[in-house]
Amino acid sequence: MNRRDFMKHSVITGLAVSAVSAGAEATAAAGSRRVLGKMALRPTRLGMGTGTRSWNRDSAQIRTGRDHFIRTLRHAYDRGIRYFDMADLYGSHWYVREAMKDGKMPREDLVLLTKTWSREPEVVRADVERYRQELATDYLDVVLLHCLRKPGWTRRFRPAMDILSEAKAAGRIRAVGVSCHDFDALKEAAASDWVDVILARINPFGVKMDAPVEAVVPVLERAHAAGKGIIGMKILGEGQIAGKIDESLQFALGLGCVDAINIGFTKPEEIDDAMDRFNRFA
Repeated sequence: MNRRDFMKHSVITGLAVSAVSAGAEATAAAGSRRVLGKMALRPTRLGMGTGTRSWNRDSAQIRTGRDHFIRTLRHAYDRGIRYFDMADLYGSHWYVREAMKDGKMPREDLVLLTKTWSREPEVVRADVERYRQELATDYLDVVLLHCLRKPGWTRRFRPAMDILSEAKAAGRIRAVGVSCHDFDALKEAAASDWVDVILARINPFGVKMDAPVEAVVPVLERAHAAGKGIIGMKILGEGQIAGKIDESLQFALGLGCVDAINIGFTKPEEIDDAMDRFNRFA
């Protein structure tokens, strides 16, 4: 191992050790709630993602079949999960709506996050109204600009951001933010006063992340210290590190700057396994 690789390994190891030893609060049980940044939102520390390998309103969850998907959503709720991650691109709004019917998943008990791929202001305005109708809810807890891939977005997408701000002021949205797939875009989000919530890719192995672990973690720490809610995604690297789930869960939760994480479960057994692992950490 050369000096550069040795230093990189040392930094990552140090971060991992800090995460694992961060204490009971950092590794609280999956069904416990944590305040999301400065927002009056309290998602459960473990959330269910609904867009595994998704595109064009299709996903691994949808491909399991309507009844199975709804049953999995309700099983997540029954096991204590109250945060559900969606997007227009995933096509999951209608399924979550069905899962909420008949009081099976009471709306007031949930934190519902969704995302818009649109950048045009009038389309974003229409998206917010359509999402509320699709989910049969008066308000959306979090709406994100989906999948930012380049820096400069706070300038280019300001009109779309203003529409989301208007919806927030009117009570149709409770928090706004971004999901990032680019390190410079992530750094810009961390510095933006507009951003309430960042959905960021994080795991201890750098798989499917925006930059190496030792670069990403300080950015998330700065954002969290500034009052932004941080939600972790790609905890299992789209399944590439599923065999290292304990290390990934402990790392992400132990950082202290990650308020919640989401995992794209496709069947109840996966939820049970993750919940049991989570709860052993407490």
